[in-house]
Amino acid sequence: MERQTDQSLFEALKEGSEIAFKKVYEDNRDLFLNFAKRYDLGDDEILDVYQDTYVALYENIENGKCTELKSSLSTYLISIGKYKIMERLRKNNKKINNEFILSSVVDVDIEIEDFDIVYEVLSPEQKLLKQYFERLGDKCKRILTLFYYKQYNINQIMVAGGYNSENVVKSQKSRCLKTLKEAIKNDPST
Repeated sequence: MERQTDQSLFEALKEGSEIAFKKVYEDNRDLFLNFAKRYDLGDDEILDVYQDTYVALYENIENGKCTELKSSLSTYLISIGKYKIMERLRKNNKKINNEFILSSVVDVDIEIEDFDIVYEVLSPEQKLLKQYFERLGDKCKRILTLFYYKQYNINQIMVAGGYNSENVVKSQKSRCLKTLKEAIKNDPST
């Protein structure tokens, strides 16, 4: 099979091509396994995570959740895999340094910051949330992202943000959330 671009592979995946799925799996396997070695997982666990990641890619394409690709397929797989690894570490209750996990996540975020997938059209409420979230300060965006999107607890956010106490994080999160809710509530279109 000739070397295909990510976009043509993605189109073939959307059409259900078994050849394309096999190619994506094989072309990204070693890249993913090398990426995942930085985490405290055994080789079998890393392979399991890759399998789970690949299944998630397949399901996202099959159910229409991922309709347009704006990055490489490798970047997409690694971004899914990053969260699968974090889930596995939490599930295994690994006794690892929270700072290591958080710094690893930040490193990976930097590696994939240009990653962008277009999903289904946002609802009016989601558009408002996105609009006003983008207007928040960097600290608020970071705290709310860590807490609600990445599901970090207050202590993990305290470590990641270099805060002195959990109470400071709780207060900051509360103020940020209140600011966001007020902005949405006071939007002229609502």
